[in-house]
Amino acid sequence: MNTILKNGVAMAEIKKAGAEIVSFKRLEDGTEYMWNGDETFWPSHAPVLFPIVCAVVNGEIRVDGKTYQIGNHGFAKWSEFELVEESDTKAVFKLTYNEETLTKYPFKFDLFITYTLVENKLEVKYKVDNIDDKDIYFQIGTHPGFNCPLDKDTQFEDYYLEFEKEETLERFFMDKTNVVISGKSDTLIKDSKILPLTHELFYEGALVFKNINSSKVTLKSKKSAKNVVLSYENLPTMGIWQPKNAPFVCIEPWYGLADTDDYTGEFKDRDRMIHLKRDESFECLHVIEMN
Repeated sequence: MNTILKNGVAMAEIKKAGAEIVSFKRLEDGTEYMWNGDETFWPSHAPVLFPIVCAVVNGEIRVDGKTYQIGNHGFAKWSEFELVEESDTKAVFKLTYNEETLTKYPFKFDLFITYTLVENKLEVKYKVDNIDDKDIYFQIGTHPGFNCPLDKDTQFEDYYLEFEKEETLERFFMDKTNVVISGKSDTLIKDSKILPLTHELFYEGALVFKNINSSKVTLKSKKSAKNVVLSYENLPTMGIWQPKNAPFVCIEPWYGLADTDDYTGEFKDRDRMIHLKRDESFECLHVIEMN
């Protein structure tokens, strides 16, 4: 059974598989802000990416000279979480390492995801504890898909992303295996807060940004008052993605990045890795605000 969080303004629904939000809805008019998971385009809603973001070359990581097979975005999105705390407006989910995870990722961890509903905002907080007897390394990221258009009287090309600060966004490209193509990039915007959205923008895959100055980005349209504000902390990189011509867009703050297509090194030496010593913790969060 899915977990329901509800107040007088909004309702959120989260499933145990992946501790994934499947719905975030405004009660006043029934507007749904999250993608519905239609398999025609993409069967997910907002998976957590752990212990890697995107992909590794040949689906392999190397730890102390030993090779492990791990899939795109890691395994947390497929894992059954334990619901360890629940109230009308808060739910805490936990994933602990097990024999299966150790065959893919040889580190012991606890991953907590806490959902808190406050008026029209849903806070999603992530906490990783190192419970191993050695240092651990990982990446973590978010992947929420937002309906776009949000209003029946608008279309996708009416929407744009508005960043909190002026940005010069250099886009990096990924190949079909979801690793970064070495030496290929393009500047999408320069000294601007606005990134206009078109379907064609995503025909070569996700937009990957290594450096984002803003801690907030808004999906909005000049033709509708409805918008989504996504704010985030301790998630310094970002992906923006849409399957071809889909009626939604994913805004994905990450702490992490895919391998480059020529990477052959150890897991701990990959770009944008989090390093935790024994008994240390890492925290990050993002907040979805519906308007």
